[in-house]
Amino acid sequence: GKPLFRMRCHCTICQRFNEAPFGDVVIFRGRDVGLPGGDGIDYQTYKAPPNVQRGRCGACGQPVVERFETKPFPRLRMVPAALLDAEQLPAVSFDAFYSRRLRDIPDDKPKHEGFWASQWAFFRAWQATR
Repeated sequence: GKPLFRMRCHCTICQRFNEAPFGDVVIFRGRDVGLPGGDGIDYQTYKAPPNVQRGRCGACGQPVVERFETKPFPRLRMVPAALLDAEQLPAVSFDAFYSRRLRDIPDDKPKHEGFWASQWAFFRAWQATR
């Protein structure tokens, strides 16, 4: 399906899950991302409540998808940008949890620091797609 938006998340959970300075993810509606059944993806919850379930490939262990299922949002899927065709990637909309960054990103994208500012940026980006 068509991506809703793209963001870079610098929270410590995304750093750990992606084994990188930040997670560069593209957000889709849940119905627009087909997921394999069975043992194809191993999901983990890094923080309670389990708002986001982060999935790794059951064969190679690489991050492949995150399931975001928190009201008032519809079911959303976050897919690492590196797994998608570079020519079809949307531009990055913003950086979240920038106060946790491991390195600066010198571009003109909005930088949101802290939990509430980052959540609000996510909500606004999602609202813009409706």
